[in-house]
Amino acid sequence: MFNTIDRFGLVAIILHWVIALTIFGLFVVGWYMIDLTYYDKLKYTLPAFHKSIGMLLILVFGFWVIWKLINLTPEPVEGSTRFEIIASKLAHLGLAGLIAIILLTGYLIPTAKGMGISVFGWFEVPATITSIPQQEDITGLIHKYLAYTIIGLALLHAAAALKHHFINKDDTLRRMLGRVSRNK
Repeated sequence: MFNTIDRFGLVAIILHWVIALTIFGLFVVGWYMIDLTYYDKLKYTLPAFHKSIGMLLILVFGFWVIWKLINLTPEPVEGSTRFEIIASKLAHLGLAGLIAIILLTGYLIPTAKGMGISVFGWFEVPATITSIPQQEDITGLIHKYLAYTIIGLALLHAAAALKHHFINKDDTLRRMLGRVSRNK
């Protein structure tokens, strides 16, 4: 369940993949819904779905941050260069920071006019920050460009993991897939 010095635990693995797949799913839904017209059947249901999943992702992401703080991080795989270690730390920190900001802007867009966000009708997240000038427009633009940036960084992150797996032939990717190390 917990991370060890040489591998990620089940909770970290599940959180990683849930957050990653949710981010990609929200990106696809967001990209599709921006061109919906008044007459599209999905004009109101897709944005509500996008916002509900986004609000739930805030909870998952918050749990991930806490889990990361109370768990150790596995050591870099044997043979990692100093550049790879620093690049990895910066990429992970950058992705985490950008995800936190995109979740915040995702909250600030629909609450700009003082209305809360219904999460699948289960509960409502109240609007608490509504006084930023042009809040909906500014946070909307930030949200849009952050989405593209996060997807780009995530693809770079995935490419690095594949490089480690197929070229370096090390256990970097295997550890996040929950597989036993080849060397152990």
